[in-house]
Amino acid sequence: MSASSNAPRMADRFRGFLPVVVDVETGGFDAERDALLEICAVPILMDGDGRVVPSEPVSTHVVPFPGANIDPRALEITGIDPTHPFRDARDEKEALDRIFQPIRKRVRDLDCQRAILVGHNAAFDLGFLNAAIRRTGHKRSPFHPFSAFDTVSLAGLAFGQTVLSRAVQAAGLDWNASEAHSAVYDAERTAQLFCRIVNQWKAMSAAWSGSTALPLSA
Repeated sequence: MSASSNAPRMADRFRGFLPVVVDVETGGFDAERDALLEICAVPILMDGDGRVVPSEPVSTHVVPFPGANIDPRALEITGIDPTHPFRDARDEKEALDRIFQPIRKRVRDLDCQRAILVGHNAAFDLGFLNAAIRRTGHKRSPFHPFSAFDTVSLAGLAFGQTVLSRAVQAAGLDWNASEAHSAVYDAERTAQLFCRIVNQWKAMSAAWSGSTALPLSA
């Protein structure tokens, strides 16, 4: 058996799922009524030592669907101008294709069953993603329709922090407040946070397995 056949595989790490960090910027909090304005996805890969690492992000701006609500307060937070002539936004169906195609390829190449969304407050991102899928009638989503990994819970467990900026900094990673609330920036930082937690757990598990002491109190 070759050495490469013994290398760690992503398909074996998360029960056949490929974690993909997703962040969306929107016109509000209601996935059915409010506009999806920007989306970024960062597939998570695995190196030869079994450590997870972020890959290159794929992102797009999105044209609000007909009749979509956009709360001006949401735009104040994100800094998005939906009417900007250089925004290079895609209609929802085209935007989903832009995001989904490279993810489906990653899933195939890594022998995974499907992608699973990773998000900070994952239900929010998955809700907007699923609403766009329903509106467009998209039939080729690579994502599990309801399961997700939430870095709010993971960071609360690992670092005692649930706000993304504080969790990222507690993990020893850089945070630039002036770049926050961009789908790309938030997705990249969430991906780094997820990888830091998963790799830290792997290291702790390896240490525990080599010790006769119980890692947790009874």
